[in-house]
Amino acid sequence: MPEGDTVWNTARVLHRALAGVRLTGSDFRIPTLATTDLTGWTVRESASRGKHLLLRLAAPPQASPTAAWTLHSHLRMDGVWRAYAPGERWTARPAHLIRVVLRSPEAVAVGYHLHELALLPTAGEESLLGHLGPDLLGADWDPDEAVRRLAAAPGVTIGEALLDQRKLAGVGNLYKCELLFLRGLSPWTPVGAVPDLPAVVALAQRLLAANRGRWTQSTTGSLRRGQTSYVYGRRAQPCRRCGTAISREELGERVTYWCPVCQPPPAAH
Repeated sequence: MPEGDTVWNTARVLHRALAGVRLTGSDFRIPTLATTDLTGWTVRESASRGKHLLLRLAAPPQASPTAAWTLHSHLRMDGVWRAYAPGERWTARPAHLIRVVLRSPEAVAVGYHLHELALLPTAGEESLLGHLGPDLLGADWDPDEAVRRLAAAPGVTIGEALLDQRKLAGVGNLYKCELLFLRGLSPWTPVGAVPDLPAVVALAQRLLAANRGRWTQSTTGSLRRGQTSYVYGRRAQPCRRCGTAISREELGERVTYWCPVCQPPPAAH
């Protein structure tokens, strides 16, 4: 699952490639947008909210009475956007996974295996995004509201709650596992039993912000291969703190990693 910082980085790549540029062509490869033509539209900006990517566009006057539109996409587990120079070979994924191509004189943006691809008036973005919790990397980040939303479901495990984008937007499986290790919390701890929920929220924001602007995600401070995480992806390897073998188990629809000693289970688990 892409994390919020990955989507933030992707939005910035597209912004640098397309912002202020008038499109010379588009190719949508999904039925709902197959006849859509964005030729002549101008890319105003590329932005992210949680794990959602928003390309905000200005339509030419003859295209629509509504001047501002947004091309929305969700990366989920496997979606990616790539920006190429005109004439450069598209190599990120097999061609059959392409869902949209946006062409300009300066760059070509290619979206692979995108989900929830939709074109809607920018004023209507909230109809798709209004359910999201505070964005960990957003200018309007509100830690108090994130804490309030988490605390409103005290019986849910903290591992599940952190992945619920309605509570706070941006945490994926990697940061969930690493955050809980750093706070010494079992993933199965009920939210109501977490001793310092504001500290969990604050650390979540710091971890994502620390990795913003780079593609190698690290919670340990090291960018060397094999040293970037404490528990995530390290099943059966020794804990970096106590030496105990890292465990791996299903939690909801995700796989979770944790140290059985550093993250002791709640009494009921």
